[in-house]
Amino acid sequence: MTLLYADSVFLHHETGNHPENADRIRQLPEYLSKVGLWQQCQIPSWGPVSRGILALVHYPRYIDEIWALAKSGGGDADPDTVVSPSSYDVALQAVGAVCDATTRILRGEERQALCLVRPPGHHALPDRAMGFCIFNNVAVAAKMAVQLFDVDRVLIVDWDIHHGNGTQAIFWEDPHVGFYSIHRFPFYPGTGREEEIGGGAGVGTTCNVPVSFGISRQQYLDRFASTLEKFAAKIRPQIIFVSAGFDSHRLDPVGNLGLESEDFRPMTELVLELADQYADGRVISVLEGGYHPQALAESVAIHLAAMLDRNSPHRQGPSS
Repeated sequence: MTLLYADSVFLHHETGNHPENADRIRQLPEYLSKVGLWQQCQIPSWGPVSRGILALVHYPRYIDEIWALAKSGGGDADPDTVVSPSSYDVALQAVGAVCDATTRILRGEERQALCLVRPPGHHALPDRAMGFCIFNNVAVAAKMAVQLFDVDRVLIVDWDIHHGNGTQAIFWEDPHVGFYSIHRFPFYPGTGREEEIGGGAGVGTTCNVPVSFGISRQQYLDRFASTLEKFAAKIRPQIIFVSAGFDSHRLDPVGNLGLESEDFRPMTELVLELADQYADGRVISVLEGGYHPQALAESVAIHLAAMLDRNSPHRQGPSS
């Protein structure tokens, strides 16, 4: 059964008129229930990430700065990132969800999880917020897998339209974590060139696939498949994380690469196939971007349906 991490705490996290607001995910519970997917998942309980686990990635001084900013009433952590009075606690819950999923899956309880959390994380650096992101949800869980569970090979697949510069920086010299990103370029945050392949002991464990605005849907899917298959064969991961941004959808007001909701099915299926091949099916998908509520709901439903189909081959979910 697929673990589904969703909680009203993310719906009640208010950030005003900022694009990263509760309205972007408000339709998800109702829509996933309407199409019959919510009922097929296991909804676990979990708590906030501990400070010790969070500090595997983020500097204690930075953690304290976010706590103090939230406690003082909130403000701007960077030009793009709003911190509200509840943001610190909500961000701990978001990281906690991904870490709880990682723990359960590495203990063999389940093989798949989808974490519908916010704020997103892939731009967050060890010492600062960036691009709507406060703490790097996926990076903390991946680091925990390596350091606490002795996982030797992790693969992070980031298909958000924006390059995951924070995740890349965190694992730049880490030989245990492969980072793959397909993203619009040139575009925010300006990183993610093809020649960025890691450094030190991590040379070759970063794979960037920049694509231009105007690429066709089929060209995008073909590029994703050919490059990810090759990189996964190199990493041979024991667990796969997906930084699942859906802002490359043609309706997305922040991103837009012309993709349709149904394009996320073959992308998901490929990740699941690679997980079966290398990682005993272990996949944890974590929401990143996606700012058109209806497009996000449809895309997430197709993504989740593909995950459930892998567990129950005879189940039919939404395909478009």
